[in-house]
Amino acid sequence: MNTESKLTPLFFFISSIFISSLIVSNIIAVKIIDIFGLILPAAVIVFPVTYIFGDILTEVYGYRKARFVIWLGFFSNLIVVLFIKLAEVLPSASFWGKEKAYSAILGYTPRLLIASFLAYLAGELLNSFVLSKMKILTRGKYLWTRTIGSTVVGQLADSGIFITIAFAGTVPWLVLIRMVVVQWLFKVLYETLATPLTYMVVIILKRKEKIDTFDYKTEFNPLKIFDI
Repeated sequence: MNTESKLTPLFFFISSIFISSLIVSNIIAVKIIDIFGLILPAAVIVFPVTYIFGDILTEVYGYRKARFVIWLGFFSNLIVVLFIKLAEVLPSASFWGKEKAYSAILGYTPRLLIASFLAYLAGELLNSFVLSKMKILTRGKYLWTRTIGSTVVGQLADSGIFITIAFAGTVPWLVLIRMVVVQWLFKVLYETLATPLTYMVVIILKRKEKIDTFDYKTEFNPLKIFDI
């Protein structure tokens, strides 16, 4: 089995799931749902999928390619947001009376956008970094330890940064902390329950691609976007 990753149709397929999940999660995040008494944004049902497929990308193709896809997801999401905003500011047809509904559902405040983008980058890059380092430490064994371990770190950063920037000063600090902990635990539990799926996809990909990437010589600078 090769240790050098390469760009293949399967790589692009996994990347498309990652990026699509990211964009969808940001669109549906406006809806607040109640799951067994837990009040959460609807994005929690989709956003953890990006961590699952982020794990798969790092485990199979390595940190460098995962980093590229993470940044590709960032710029893709930015393009979506910009065009949604452009459509919002364009004048509506006189007979179309849904301007307020459009803005309420698809509109973003600058504070929420900053919180979302920073949390995403920090969480995903940390998740990929921790998984890559743990893979070397475990010599490629015990996949579950690094998928869960990296999620614990990445999702804590994601939830902590997003909720702090988005809601600090608008809710009491104890409520803020509770929001962070609840979202963090929910996402970690989600990823833990999805571990069998992660195992299955990783095994299939490694067999199909005939690769198993270890980042022994990788430069982990998060800003080296095009080093793939």
